[in-house]
Amino acid sequence: MKLPGPDHPITITPNPRRVRVTAGDIVIAETDKALTLKEAKYPAVQYVPRQDINMALLERTDRVTHCPYKGDANYYSVKANGKTLDNAIWTYETPFPAMTEISGHLAFYPDKVKIEEVG
Repeated sequence: MKLPGPDHPITITPNPRRVRVTAGDIVIAETDKALTLKEAKYPAVQYVPRQDINMALLERTDRVTHCPYKGDANYYSVKANGKTLDNAIWTYETPFPAMTEISGHLAFYPDKVKIEEVG
């Protein structure tokens, strides 16, 4: 486990805007409670609370990856419009202590779904 610091900063802040996630014309998630995670030089990521996601469209996969700063990530595919978007979503169900704010939240790959701020 590594801790964020000057050499690898990570910040988590509430997004003041409404965030909507879609696959085609299907809304997967919409929330006023997204968290914006900024990690080092990576693009910012929107973490959406699980309760604001249509979980009926998701299917858990066997994929697991490890981040030395956040912990083990689990993945979901999206099933919408007769298509499957494999491993389009990740979540840290038991993140490391420095990242507990993202527990209960899911993040989406922007190359697989549309993520937009709408308000």
